[in-house]
Amino acid sequence: MDISIIGSGSIGGTLAGQLARRGHTVRIANSRGPASLTQLADRTGATAVETTEAAERASVLFVCVPMGALPGLGATVDEHLPADAVIVDTSNYVPGLRDQHIATIDDGLVESRWVAQQLGRPVIKALNTVGATSLSSGGRPHGDPLRIAAPVSGADPVAKQTVIALLDEIGFDGFDAGDLESSWRQGPGTPVYTTDLPLDQARRALDKAVRRDTTAWREHMAR
Repeated sequence: MDISIIGSGSIGGTLAGQLARRGHTVRIANSRGPASLTQLADRTGATAVETTEAAERASVLFVCVPMGALPGLGATVDEHLPADAVIVDTSNYVPGLRDQHIATIDDGLVESRWVAQQLGRPVIKALNTVGATSLSSGGRPHGDPLRIAAPVSGADPVAKQTVIALLDEIGFDGFDAGDLESSWRQGPGTPVYTTDLPLDQARRALDKAVRRDTTAWREHMAR
């Protein structure tokens, strides 16, 4: 597949290597330009490109940037991303530590709903529950009882299955976690967040989530 990643931090960079090793054509971009990505490209097998090219060539676009960078990507997505491309939102809102406060999210808007608003397209929420270390070295074969499960949320069942298939390739059990409105259940502080649970336990953890989990996590991180 033609896969593009915008964001070259720990998640974006790790994901680039994982997908390139599986034979996908991977392009990676960031706000600093391709020259800043030479070493990462050499290490991962991805191709460093401008953000516009990353959008133009993508059948799947992983967005792995801080929340504050998302409004600036809306025009790029609108002008350059193919209409049928799948957008995967891997972000987490960390106010007071990494992100500026976003009033509508603080008032209860689901994080990925806000992301979709900024990008002007539907998104699939995935990989926000898996830390960079686990993403790098936690992939396991089918049948391994410790294979990490990762919830995948969104409205489009075909897009979700595309993402689930990619997660399967890199050694994770992606599973359908419902629509975007319920994606708060996989947010920071919830029982499934960075706990590296196998599939059955991850499904149960998702059901046990309460909205207050994420609110309490944000308050703790902001101290």
